[in-house]
Amino acid sequence: MQFITIRRRGSGLMRRLRGLPASAWHNAVIATPKRCHQHLRYVDEQVRLRGYCGQARQVAVDGLGNEEPTLFLSNNNQETARQLIIRYAGRNRVEDGLGSCVDFFHLDRLSSAVRLNADLDAVLTVLAHGCYRWLGQRIKGYEKVKPKQLYRHFVETGGLIEVGEGGIVVTLDRRSHNPLLKEAALDQPPLPVPWLRHLPVLFRYS
Repeated sequence: MQFITIRRRGSGLMRRLRGLPASAWHNAVIATPKRCHQHLRYVDEQVRLRGYCGQARQVAVDGLGNEEPTLFLSNNNQETARQLIIRYAGRNRVEDGLGSCVDFFHLDRLSSAVRLNADLDAVLTVLAHGCYRWLGQRIKGYEKVKPKQLYRHFVETGGLIEVGEGGIVVTLDRRSHNPLLKEAALDQPPLPVPWLRHLPVLFRYS
């Protein structure tokens, strides 16, 4: 089974890397769209680890936005160093996204206080993350905003709900971010809610 993980930056390892000549480092470009750090340099070598049989592959990467190089460990010797970096970077984006939601929704704290299955917590986290990403993608300028900020600007808004024969009218309180919601036209066309007698939901802005 192949793996890729991060190695702790020991002081001895960092001293050795800093002492390597410039010729030991190779340049690479990670041309992922919207990626901040695309130009990297790396050292690809075989190392021995305590308690691990044989040699492991270590890729030290500089240019990821950290003060010290990031150390990748893997037993995959078929892929190039660039491919290993891209694979871990993609996995790290998913972990960061879920981590921000766990921090915002406090699902880890919830499971310690209430008897809920950990699998249910994970499912709720992914669903909530998807809902907030959907909201952010449809509001101009909020494509990369974290759920906490989306909640503060748009979800945490008071208002008045009126249920009539023709539909459900939600009148939101006056807020500085309401024009962005209105521009996004999230309620157009009005969608019926099956569990509310198929009544459509309409939004108004005071």
